[in-house]
Amino acid sequence: QVLLVESGGGLVQAGGSLRLSCAASGGTFSSYAMAWFRQAPGKERVFVAAISWSGGNTNYVDAVKGRFTISRDNAKNTVYLQMNSLKPEDTAVYYCAAGTLWVPVEDEYDYWGQGTQVTVSS
Repeated sequence: QVLLVESGGGLVQAGGSLRLSCAASGGTFSSYAMAWFRQAPGKERVFVAAISWSGGNTNYVDAVKGRFTISRDNAKNTVYLQMNSLKPEDTAVYYCAAGTLWVPVEDEYDYWGQGTQVTVSS
C-alpha cells in the first residue's frame, strides 16, 4: 500500500508560479511511474503530466506543455510539479498518482493522493 500526500497548492495570480510536491510512503517509490491529474469545478478529472520510474521519460497534456515540468527525487520519495505562467483555467484540485506506466490513463494508476487546491486569479 502506497500513501501519497500532496502539498504546495494555494492562491496565485495569473502569470505566477507554484510548485506542487507529492510525498510517497509505504512502497518502493522508484518502482512506480508517477503522474499528476487535475479536476476543475464541475468537470471530470484529467491527466496533466507523468514521469517514468527513473525520471528519464515524461508525458504532458498539450495544455501545459512549456509551462509545467514534472520531476522526481527517488532519494526523497517525492514527485514535483513545477507550474509556471499559470492561467485561470489551471484552477483545479491537483492529484498525484502512482502506477506502472507513465500514461495519461486514469485507470492505470493504483494509488492516489487526497489532492491539493490550486486557484489562479485573473
